[in-house]
Amino acid sequence: MPRLRHLGLSVGRLTPGPLNAITDVEGVRVGHRTVVEDRTDAAGRPVAVRTGVTVVQPRPGPARSQPCYAGSATLNGNGEMTGLEWVRESGLLTTAVAITNTHSVGVVRDALVADDSATALSEEFWSMPVVAETWDGLLNDLHGQHVTAQHVRDALADASGGPVAEGCVGGGTGMVCHGFKGGIGTASRRLGEADGGWTVGALVQSNYGERHALRVDGVPVGRLIGFDEVPAPGAQAAPSALPPGSGSIIVVLATDAPLLPDQCQRLARRAGTGLARLGGGTQDGSGDIFLAFATGNRTLPPETYLATAATTVKVSTVPHQRLDPLLEAAAEATEEAVLNALLAATTTTGHRGRTVHALPARRLREVMAAYAPGAFRPAAP
Repeated sequence: MPRLRHLGLSVGRLTPGPLNAITDVEGVRVGHRTVVEDRTDAAGRPVAVRTGVTVVQPRPGPARSQPCYAGSATLNGNGEMTGLEWVRESGLLTTAVAITNTHSVGVVRDALVADDSATALSEEFWSMPVVAETWDGLLNDLHGQHVTAQHVRDALADASGGPVAEGCVGGGTGMVCHGFKGGIGTASRRLGEADGGWTVGALVQSNYGERHALRVDGVPVGRLIGFDEVPAPGAQAAPSALPPGSGSIIVVLATDAPLLPDQCQRLARRAGTGLARLGGGTQDGSGDIFLAFATGNRTLPPETYLATAATTVKVSTVPHQRLDPLLEAAAEATEEAVLNALLAATTTTGHRGRTVHALPARRLREVMAAYAPGAFRPAAP
Protein backbone atom coordinates (compact mmCIF):
# COMPACT_ATOMS: atom_id res chain seq x y z
CA MET A 1 0.00 0.00 0.00
CA PRO A 2 1.36 3.46 -0.83
CA ARG A 3 2.39 5.93 1.84
CA LEU A 4 3.06 9.62 1.44
CA ARG A 5 6.81 9.18 1.14
CA HIS A 6 6.43 6.42 -1.42
CA LEU A 7 5.14 9.18 -3.71
CA GLY A 8 8.22 11.30 -3.11
CA LEU A 9 6.19 13.62 -0.88
CA SER A 10 6.51 14.58 2.75
CA VAL A 11 5.30 17.19 5.22
CA GLY A 12 7.36 19.18 7.67
CA ARG A 13 11.11 19.30 8.09
CA LEU A 14 11.90 16.64 10.68
CA THR A 15 13.15 13.11 9.99
CA PRO A 16 10.95 10.03 10.48
CA GLY A 17 12.03 7.00 12.46
CA PRO A 18 13.01 3.75 10.68
CA LEU A 19 9.41 2.51 10.38
CA ASN A 20 7.81 5.97 10.23
CA ALA A 21 5.29 4.59 12.72
CA ILE A 22 4.27 4.89 16.35
CA THR A 23 6.15 1.64 16.95
CA ASP A 24 9.42 3.53 16.41
CA VAL A 25 8.96 4.42 20.09
CA GLU A 26 10.61 1.45 21.78
CA GLY A 27 8.18 -0.91 23.48
CA VAL A 28 5.01 0.42 21.83
CA ARG A 29 2.95 -2.27 20.09
CA VAL A 30 -0.09 -2.08 17.83
CA GLY A 31 -2.63 -4.78 16.97
CA HIS A 32 -5.76 -4.87 14.83
CA ARG A 33 -8.81 -7.04 14.36
CA THR A 34 -10.72 -6.30 11.17
CA VAL A 35 -14.35 -7.43 10.86
CA VAL A 36 -15.68 -7.56 7.29
CA GLU A 37 -18.78 -9.66 6.66
CA ASP A 38 -21.92 -9.60 4.53
CA ARG A 39 -24.99 -10.97 6.30
CA THR A 40 -28.75 -10.78 6.38
CA ASP A 41 -30.67 -9.57 9.39
CA ALA A 42 -33.73 -11.21 10.99
CA ALA A 43 -35.96 -9.59 8.38
CA GLY A 44 -33.85 -10.94 5.52
CA ARG A 45 -32.32 -7.57 4.64
CA PRO A 46 -28.65 -7.39 3.63
CA VAL A 47 -26.30 -6.18 6.33
CA ALA A 48 -22.71 -5.10 5.68
CA VAL A 49 -20.22 -5.28 8.53
CA ARG A 50 -17.19 -3.03 7.97
CA THR A 51 -15.62 -2.40 11.36
CA GLY A 52 -13.05 -3.61 13.87
CA VAL A 53 -10.81 -2.64 16.76
CA THR A 54 -7.24 -1.37 17.08
CA VAL A 55 -5.16 -1.54 20.26
CA VAL A 56 -2.03 0.35 21.30
CA GLN A 57 0.02 -1.12 24.13
CA PRO A 58 2.46 1.38 25.66
CA ARG A 59 5.04 -1.09 26.96
CA PRO A 60 5.69 -4.83 27.01
CA GLY A 61 3.60 -6.53 29.67
CA PRO A 62 0.53 -5.18 31.48
CA ALA A 63 0.46 -1.39 31.37
CA ARG A 64 -0.40 -1.19 35.08
CA SER A 65 2.89 -2.90 35.96
CA GLN A 66 4.87 0.06 34.63
CA PRO A 67 2.58 3.05 34.09
CA CYS A 68 3.42 5.93 31.77
CA TYR A 69 2.88 9.59 32.37
CA ALA A 70 0.11 10.77 30.05
CA GLY A 71 -2.10 13.70 29.13
CA SER A 72 -5.01 14.42 26.83
CA ALA A 73 -6.53 17.24 24.82
CA THR A 74 -9.91 17.74 23.19
CA LEU A 75 -10.31 20.00 20.16
CA ASN A 76 -14.01 19.21 19.79
CA GLY A 77 -15.92 17.01 22.20
CA ASN A 78 -18.53 15.33 19.99
CA GLY A 79 -16.98 11.94 20.71
CA GLU A 80 -15.82 9.59 23.45
CA MET A 81 -12.62 8.36 25.05
CA THR A 82 -13.21 6.45 28.27
CA GLY A 83 -10.83 6.55 31.20
CA LEU A 84 -9.76 10.16 30.66
CA GLU A 85 -10.90 11.36 34.08
CA TRP A 86 -8.32 9.14 35.75
CA VAL A 87 -5.67 10.10 33.20
CA ARG A 88 -6.35 13.76 33.98
CA GLU A 89 -6.45 13.20 37.75
CA SER A 90 -3.41 10.95 38.09
CA GLY A 91 -1.41 11.90 35.02
CA LEU A 92 -0.95 8.20 34.33
CA LEU A 93 -1.80 5.73 31.58
CA THR A 94 -2.32 2.36 33.27
CA THR A 95 -4.05 0.34 30.51
CA ALA A 96 -3.80 -0.39 26.84
CA VAL A 97 -5.56 2.07 24.51
CA ALA A 98 -8.22 0.78 22.11
CA ILE A 99 -10.06 2.46 19.23
CA THR A 100 -13.26 1.15 17.66
CA ASN A 101 -16.65 2.34 16.38
CA THR A 102 -19.08 4.46 18.38
CA HIS A 103 -21.46 1.71 19.48
CA SER A 104 -18.74 -0.80 20.40
CA VAL A 105 -16.95 1.24 23.07
CA GLY A 106 -18.68 -0.68 25.87
CA VAL A 107 -17.83 -4.19 24.76
CA VAL A 108 -14.22 -3.19 24.00
CA ARG A 109 -13.84 -1.58 27.40
CA ASP A 110 -15.29 -4.63 29.13
CA ALA A 111 -12.95 -6.92 27.20
CA LEU A 112 -9.93 -4.89 28.29
CA VAL A 113 -11.12 -5.05 31.90
CA ALA A 114 -11.41 -8.82 31.59
CA ASP A 115 -7.93 -9.07 30.08
CA ASP A 116 -6.50 -6.96 32.91
CA SER A 117 -8.40 -8.92 35.54
CA ALA A 118 -7.09 -12.25 34.24
CA THR A 119 -3.60 -11.34 35.43
CA ALA A 120 -4.57 -9.31 38.51
CA LEU A 121 -2.81 -10.13 41.76
CA SER A 122 -5.86 -9.52 43.92
CA GLU A 123 -9.66 -9.50 43.83
CA GLU A 124 -9.46 -5.84 44.84
CA PHE A 125 -7.86 -4.95 41.50
CA TRP A 126 -9.65 -2.36 39.35
CA SER A 127 -9.19 -1.22 35.76
CA MET A 128 -10.44 1.84 33.86
CA PRO A 129 -9.34 1.33 30.25
CA VAL A 130 -8.90 4.06 27.67
CA VAL A 131 -11.22 3.28 24.74
CA ALA A 132 -11.98 5.78 21.97
CA GLU A 133 -14.40 5.78 19.05
CA THR A 134 -15.25 7.24 15.67
CA TRP A 135 -18.54 6.77 13.79
CA ASP A 136 -18.55 4.27 10.91
CA GLY A 137 -22.30 4.17 10.26
CA LEU A 138 -21.99 5.17 6.60
CA LEU A 139 -20.29 1.88 5.65
CA ASN A 140 -20.98 -0.34 8.66
CA ASP A 141 -24.12 -1.74 10.30
CA LEU A 142 -23.27 0.29 13.38
CA HIS A 143 -26.37 -0.64 15.38
CA GLY A 144 -25.56 -4.34 15.01
CA GLN A 145 -22.61 -3.92 17.40
CA HIS A 146 -20.56 -6.57 15.64
CA VAL A 147 -17.30 -6.09 17.53
CA THR A 148 -16.95 -8.78 20.21
CA ALA A 149 -14.70 -9.47 23.17
CA GLN A 150 -12.94 -12.12 21.09
CA HIS A 151 -12.05 -9.49 18.50
CA VAL A 152 -10.41 -7.47 21.26
CA ARG A 153 -8.48 -10.50 22.47
CA ASP A 154 -7.35 -11.16 18.89
CA ALA A 155 -6.15 -7.58 18.50
CA LEU A 156 -4.19 -7.82 21.75
CA ALA A 157 -2.63 -11.08 20.63
CA ASP A 158 -1.78 -9.50 17.26
CA ALA A 159 -0.02 -6.51 18.81
CA SER A 160 3.61 -6.15 17.78
CA GLY A 161 6.32 -3.56 17.60
CA GLY A 162 6.95 -3.89 13.87
CA PRO A 163 5.38 -2.16 10.87
CA VAL A 164 1.78 -1.06 11.45
CA ALA A 165 -0.98 -2.00 8.99
CA GLU A 166 -2.82 1.09 7.78
CA GLY A 167 -5.97 2.09 5.94
CA CYS A 168 -9.04 -0.18 6.08
CA VAL A 169 -7.92 -2.19 9.10
CA GLY A 170 -9.01 -2.57 12.71
CA GLY A 171 -11.05 0.31 14.03
CA GLY A 172 -10.45 2.21 10.78
CA THR A 173 -12.19 -0.34 8.54
CA GLY A 174 -15.36 1.67 7.96
CA MET A 175 -14.08 5.23 8.28
CA VAL A 176 -14.27 8.22 5.91
CA CYS A 177 -11.83 11.15 5.81
CA HIS A 178 -12.19 14.41 3.87
CA GLY A 179 -14.69 12.75 1.56
CA PHE A 180 -12.30 9.89 0.72
CA LYS A 181 -11.90 6.49 2.36
CA GLY A 182 -10.14 6.97 5.68
CA GLY A 183 -8.96 4.70 8.46
CA ILE A 184 -5.82 3.95 10.46
CA GLY A 185 -2.59 5.80 9.78
CA THR A 186 0.72 6.23 11.54
CA ALA A 187 3.96 8.21 11.29
CA SER A 188 6.90 9.26 13.47
CA ARG A 189 9.63 11.82 13.90
CA ARG A 190 13.08 11.26 15.41
CA LEU A 191 14.90 14.28 16.78
CA GLY A 192 18.58 14.95 16.32
CA GLU A 193 20.96 14.29 19.17
CA ALA A 194 21.25 18.00 19.91
CA ASP A 195 17.49 18.01 20.62
CA GLY A 196 17.60 14.87 22.78
CA GLY A 197 17.43 12.15 20.11
CA TRP A 198 13.89 11.27 21.18
CA THR A 199 11.13 9.86 19.00
CA VAL A 200 7.51 10.95 18.73
CA GLY A 201 5.06 8.61 17.04
CA ALA A 202 1.42 9.14 16.07
CA LEU A 203 -1.39 6.72 15.33
CA VAL A 204 -4.70 8.10 14.04
CA GLN A 205 -8.15 6.77 13.35
CA SER A 206 -9.25 9.36 10.79
CA ASN A 207 -12.93 9.84 10.11
CA TYR A 208 -13.46 13.58 9.76
CA GLY A 209 -13.41 16.55 7.40
CA GLU A 210 -14.93 17.92 4.21
CA ARG A 211 -13.43 17.36 0.76
CA HIS A 212 -12.94 21.01 -0.12
CA ALA A 213 -10.91 21.62 3.06
CA LEU A 214 -8.20 18.98 2.51
CA ARG A 215 -4.72 20.41 2.11
CA VAL A 216 -1.49 18.49 1.55
CA ASP A 217 1.66 20.44 2.38
CA GLY A 218 -0.38 23.59 1.82
CA VAL A 219 -1.80 22.53 -1.56
CA PRO A 220 -5.65 22.66 -1.75
CA VAL A 221 -5.94 19.05 -2.89
CA GLY A 222 -9.57 18.72 -1.87
CA ARG A 223 -10.62 21.51 -4.19
CA LEU A 224 -8.45 20.18 -7.02
CA ILE A 225 -9.82 16.62 -6.77
CA GLY A 226 -13.50 17.41 -6.51
CA PHE A 227 -16.65 15.32 -6.46
CA ASP A 228 -16.86 15.56 -10.26
CA GLU A 229 -13.67 13.49 -10.37
CA VAL A 230 -13.97 11.24 -7.29
CA PRO A 231 -17.62 10.85 -6.21
CA ALA A 232 -18.82 11.90 -2.80
CA PRO A 233 -19.24 9.16 -0.18
CA GLY A 234 -22.39 7.15 -0.88
CA ALA A 235 -23.33 9.34 -3.84
CA GLN A 236 -24.76 6.46 -5.87
CA ALA A 237 -26.74 4.84 -3.03
CA ALA A 238 -28.64 5.75 0.13
CA PRO A 239 -27.24 9.15 1.12
CA SER A 240 -26.34 10.00 4.70
CA ALA A 241 -28.57 12.49 6.51
CA LEU A 242 -25.57 13.85 8.41
CA PRO A 243 -23.83 17.06 7.31
CA PRO A 244 -20.66 16.58 5.20
CA GLY A 245 -17.57 16.21 7.35
CA SER A 246 -19.38 14.66 10.30
CA GLY A 247 -17.25 12.08 12.06
CA SER A 248 -14.26 12.18 14.37
CA ILE A 249 -10.53 11.70 14.65
CA ILE A 250 -8.65 10.02 17.45
CA VAL A 251 -4.92 10.67 17.76
CA VAL A 252 -2.62 8.64 20.02
CA LEU A 253 0.87 10.11 20.47
CA ALA A 254 3.76 8.24 22.05
CA THR A 255 7.25 9.42 22.92
CA ASP A 256 10.29 8.02 24.67
CA ALA A 257 11.14 11.48 26.02
CA PRO A 258 10.86 11.76 29.83
CA LEU A 259 7.83 14.03 29.96
CA LEU A 260 5.66 14.87 32.96
CA PRO A 261 1.85 14.74 32.76
CA ASP A 262 1.38 18.45 31.98
CA GLN A 263 4.01 18.15 29.25
CA CYS A 264 2.15 15.16 27.79
CA GLN A 265 -0.95 17.32 27.75
CA ARG A 266 0.94 19.99 25.83
CA LEU A 267 2.18 17.35 23.38
CA ALA A 268 -1.38 16.08 22.88
CA ARG A 269 -2.60 19.57 22.03
CA ARG A 270 -0.19 19.74 19.09
CA ALA A 271 -2.11 17.01 17.33
CA GLY A 272 -4.59 19.81 16.70
CA THR A 273 -1.88 21.75 14.87
CA GLY A 274 -1.33 18.84 12.50
CA LEU A 275 -5.06 18.51 12.00
CA ALA A 276 -5.40 22.21 11.20
CA ARG A 277 -2.70 21.99 8.54
CA LEU A 278 -4.77 19.31 6.83
CA GLY A 279 -7.92 21.42 6.92
CA GLY A 280 -9.64 19.72 9.84
CA GLY A 281 -10.95 20.77 13.20
CA THR A 282 -13.90 22.97 12.17
CA GLN A 283 -16.92 20.64 12.30
CA ASP A 284 -19.41 20.66 15.19
CA GLY A 285 -20.20 16.99 14.49
CA SER A 286 -16.60 15.83 14.86
CA GLY A 287 -15.07 14.39 18.02
CA ASP A 288 -11.40 15.37 17.89
CA ILE A 289 -9.75 13.80 20.94
CA PHE A 290 -6.02 13.30 21.50
CA LEU A 291 -3.97 11.27 24.00
CA ALA A 292 -0.21 11.45 24.53
CA PHE A 293 1.91 9.18 26.71
CA ALA A 294 5.62 9.21 27.53
CA THR A 295 7.68 6.11 28.26
CA GLY A 296 10.90 7.91 29.26
CA ASN A 297 10.39 7.50 33.02
CA ARG A 298 10.67 3.87 34.09
CA THR A 299 10.63 4.32 37.85
CA LEU A 300 6.89 4.82 38.39
CA PRO A 301 5.45 2.25 40.82
CA PRO A 302 2.89 -0.32 39.65
CA GLU A 303 -0.72 0.87 39.65
CA THR A 304 -1.84 -1.01 42.72
CA TYR A 305 -2.49 -0.07 46.31
CA LEU A 306 -1.35 -3.51 47.43
CA ALA A 307 2.29 -3.14 46.43
CA THR A 308 4.83 -1.74 48.85
CA ALA A 309 6.13 1.31 47.05
CA ALA A 310 8.77 3.80 48.03
CA THR A 311 7.53 7.03 49.54
CA THR A 312 9.19 8.93 46.71
CA VAL A 313 10.56 8.06 43.28
CA LYS A 314 13.01 9.91 41.11
CA VAL A 315 11.77 11.03 37.69
CA SER A 316 13.35 12.93 34.83
CA THR A 317 11.90 15.66 32.70
CA VAL A 318 12.68 17.87 29.73
CA PRO A 319 12.87 21.59 30.60
CA HIS A 320 9.91 23.36 29.08
CA GLN A 321 12.30 25.60 27.12
CA ARG A 322 13.48 22.48 25.23
CA LEU A 323 10.03 21.17 24.28
CA ASP A 324 9.78 22.94 20.92
CA PRO A 325 11.22 20.09 18.81
CA LEU A 326 8.92 17.56 20.51
CA LEU A 327 5.86 19.74 19.93
CA GLU A 328 6.84 20.22 16.30
CA ALA A 329 7.33 16.48 15.93
CA ALA A 330 3.86 15.78 17.33
CA ALA A 331 2.22 18.12 14.80
CA GLU A 332 4.20 16.73 11.85
CA ALA A 333 3.65 13.08 12.79
CA THR A 334 -0.10 13.64 13.17
CA GLU A 335 -0.32 15.38 9.80
CA GLU A 336 1.58 12.64 7.98
CA ALA A 337 -0.28 9.84 9.78
CA VAL A 338 -3.60 11.10 8.40
CA LEU A 339 -2.18 11.29 4.87
CA ASN A 340 -0.81 7.75 5.22
CA ALA A 341 -4.28 6.61 6.28
CA LEU A 342 -5.82 8.20 3.19
CA LEU A 343 -3.27 6.66 0.84
CA ALA A 344 -3.39 3.18 2.39
CA ALA A 345 -7.19 3.00 2.36
CA THR A 346 -8.97 1.30 -0.53
CA THR A 347 -12.32 1.99 -2.15
CA THR A 348 -14.97 0.28 -0.03
CA THR A 349 -18.62 -0.62 -0.56
CA GLY A 350 -20.59 -1.28 2.59
CA HIS A 351 -23.91 -0.77 4.36
CA ARG A 352 -26.91 0.07 2.18
CA GLY A 353 -24.69 -0.29 -0.88
CA ARG A 354 -22.81 2.92 -0.17
CA THR A 355 -19.35 3.27 -1.72
CA VAL A 356 -16.55 5.48 -0.45
CA HIS A 357 -13.70 6.00 -2.89
CA ALA A 358 -10.05 6.10 -2.00
CA LEU A 359 -7.81 9.09 -2.62
CA PRO A 360 -6.07 8.14 -5.91
CA ALA A 361 -2.31 8.20 -5.25
CA ARG A 362 -1.36 8.86 -8.85
CA ARG A 363 -3.77 11.77 -9.09
CA LEU A 364 -2.46 13.24 -5.83
CA ARG A 365 1.05 13.13 -7.22
CA GLU A 366 -0.08 14.83 -10.43
CA VAL A 367 -1.83 17.59 -8.50
CA MET A 368 1.17 18.18 -6.28
CA ALA A 369 3.54 18.23 -9.27
CA ALA A 370 1.40 20.77 -11.11
CA TYR A 371 0.73 23.00 -8.12
CA ALA A 372 4.04 22.78 -6.26
CA PRO A 373 6.85 21.22 -8.32
CA GLY A 374 9.30 21.78 -5.48
CA ALA A 375 7.27 19.64 -3.08
CA PHE A 376 8.92 16.37 -4.08
CA ARG A 377 11.66 15.00 -1.91
CA PRO A 378 13.60 11.73 -1.81
CA ALA A 379 11.46 8.73 -0.88
CA ALA A 380 11.68 7.39 2.68
CA PRO A 381 9.72 4.81 4.72
